[in-house]
Amino acid sequence: MSASPSEPGLPTIDPELADVAGALLSHEKHVFALLRGEAQRALAAEVATAELPPVHSMDLLAPGEPQVPVRLWRPVARAAPVPVLVWIHGGGFTAGDAAALDPFCAEVASRLDIAVANVEYRLAPATPYPGPVEDCYAALRHVYRSARELGLDPERIAIGGASSGGALAAGTALLVRDKAEVPLVFQLLDVPMLDDRLATHSAVTYTNTPGFNRAGAASAWAAYLGPARRPGGDDVPPYAAPARAEELRGLPPTYLTTMELDPLRDEGIHYALRLLAAGVSVELHSFPGAFHGAETFAPFAAVSRRAAEERLRALARALSVETDDRVVLGAAISRIPQDSIPQFSDDTGGPA
Repeated sequence: MSASPSEPGLPTIDPELADVAGALLSHEKHVFALLRGEAQRALAAEVATAELPPVHSMDLLAPGEPQVPVRLWRPVARAAPVPVLVWIHGGGFTAGDAAALDPFCAEVASRLDIAVANVEYRLAPATPYPGPVEDCYAALRHVYRSARELGLDPERIAIGGASSGGALAAGTALLVRDKAEVPLVFQLLDVPMLDDRLATHSAVTYTNTPGFNRAGAASAWAAYLGPARRPGGDDVPPYAAPARAEELRGLPPTYLTTMELDPLRDEGIHYALRLLAAGVSVELHSFPGAFHGAETFAPFAAVSRRAAEERLRALARALSVETDDRVVLGAAISRIPQDSIPQFSDDTGGPA
């Protein structure tokens, strides 16, 4: 095993995450895919026992050059109009797709009785900035302009994203403020990438962390900014790297999360503090002992459960929806067969 709570570099890691962190740092062949797949299967088993209300999906095409595919999830039984979250997936600007987030979007829609619009934006390096953020803005604008015919509430629209999706969500929110076309009420920035300069204490310190590290962040920014711009250069616009924005007044209320053992931690905290100084209402959660992507690879750890549940509660408050026991995520674990939960052995660093 490559990492443990007592080893230098990860002395404060949550004990529930130590084995997963060690597996990720072992660089065993296909370890990321194996761990992610095990976690997704276990989560699917949990959702199957949760008896959540049904949701259905419909595919939209937002006008743009090119058109932007959007999959809209909404509750079957909830009367229109319903509030909507526009969700932007992560993947270092270069990987992932909306389809992989369909289970997440469907679950959020079901647990909160809201709609979730899952955006399929173009990826770098084939499409560098500004293409991806323009896609996200086009999707959000289409959801707003088509809200009434889709049974959505145009006055209760939020945007959110994780990691590089958080960068795109924050950049889109800046565009929304400046274009004044969409009344955005909330942004949810989950472990967001915000600053291409990678000069914070955490970015310099956490060079070999599980899930995501400084080299990965540098590579992601280089791909996203493309050949015309250099990460850290003077010409990087705030719509690409939101930490570059000089003025943050007028942005919507914000929920922002960071993880203690993440090179992105400090840029998220700094952004939250600057939002507060600009008069924006902010809820900031920095989860101790956790690393970037911990919730993806170890969703049943207590810290992952808390992060997921608090995200649901923040969305519910922002979109003015009532909650019930569907937002409580800890109890259902006792009903999951234990052989469906990822286990790790100390000798291989991979699934036991």
